[in-house]
Amino acid sequence: MTDTTCLPAEPAVRATQTETPAGLTPLMVILIEIALAAGGFGIGTGEFAIMGLLPDVATSYGVSVPDAGQVISAYALGVVVGAPIIAVLAAKLSRRTLLLLLMGLFALGNVTSALAPDFLSFTALRFITGLPHGAYFGVAALVAASMAPPHRRARAVGRVMLGLTIATLIGTPVATFLGQIVSWRAAFGMVGGIGVLTVVLLALYLPKDQVSEGASIRRELGAFARLQVWLMLAVAAVGFGGMFSIFSYIAKTTTDTAGLPASMIAVVLALFGVGMNVGNVLGSRMADYSLNGTIGGMLAFNVVLMSVFSLTAHDPVMLCICVFLTGCGFAACPAVQTRLMDVAADAQTLAAASNHSAFNIANALGAWLGGLVISAGYGYGATGYVGAVLSFLGLLVFGLSVLLERRPSGRL
Repeated sequence: MTDTTCLPAEPAVRATQTETPAGLTPLMVILIEIALAAGGFGIGTGEFAIMGLLPDVATSYGVSVPDAGQVISAYALGVVVGAPIIAVLAAKLSRRTLLLLLMGLFALGNVTSALAPDFLSFTALRFITGLPHGAYFGVAALVAASMAPPHRRARAVGRVMLGLTIATLIGTPVATFLGQIVSWRAAFGMVGGIGVLTVVLLALYLPKDQVSEGASIRRELGAFARLQVWLMLAVAAVGFGGMFSIFSYIAKTTTDTAGLPASMIAVVLALFGVGMNVGNVLGSRMADYSLNGTIGGMLAFNVVLMSVFSLTAHDPVMLCICVFLTGCGFAACPAVQTRLMDVAADAQTLAAASNHSAFNIANALGAWLGGLVISAGYGYGATGYVGAVLSFLGLLVFGLSVLLERRPSGRL
């Protein structure tokens, strides 16, 4: 039986969505989804490629690698800040117009990053480039869901997110290779080109739409007046920090804990990327069957998996298996995105965009806490225990969310 406990009544769904032109053929829907996914591919490539190019950036600007790492933080800060602000300020724009503007800003940010004359301007441009990240994914998810029947919405969201997950497997390695062979500037130029291509595809295939009646800044801000929205953002920010706790230090875990040669780091990273793609495909299907079951089940799965990771990180085979399964934890992302769209009622844009702010907070939180346990002398393998604790806390918050939802009064 399909889980519909978190789905709003059908009239409410129609009232909160921008009107989509009737008569979209299956081919048109596929082309639109490809265009939306292309943007996700560009964003994912640009976000992760910098991690492999930091030494080159540091050398180019004459700064240390740790100092160069500030550009990663600047981009993440741009995502956290930009998603809710853009979603609110653009409340009266059609989704097509907003997506074109967001991807245009992303393309411009990457092209100018490639031309930045000094480290300060490069850091500022990475912050600016991060601004459209969350809002793009949020609006793209809404567009994809609006074209799908209710029982296939999560799969539509998952297909858009496939652009991001494929970027970790193909886009990032290609950009990193290009950056190392030619120049890191060429890598950002390539990402900017993907952004331009996405603008063209969206302009060609995404039909013009109308802003929903009553759309306003005040209505979007209403999302933050809903307890369920805050609870789901907390689930994303805390519950999925474990993935980043492990991933942030996976290179050193591979070499120092598992004793594998440095040449195996790329293989381990590829396993994580494959896991993300598998998780995205399977997770979106599971979410269409049961949103609550998918979110809660994956959080519980992560508690066990990440504990096993810490216990077996010294074993090369178990490390590879656990890294692949950790990547599979991405299965919860389409479900979390879809549930946030549901609980936000008529303020879906802000809630959907803020989800990506929450995941970037999870990134920062997981990496920070992982660093603390490593600095305390517990070793790189202990990052799994950090992930298990964060997943358990996320599970508790999600349990509270479901419990409150099932009580008409909203009280415990």
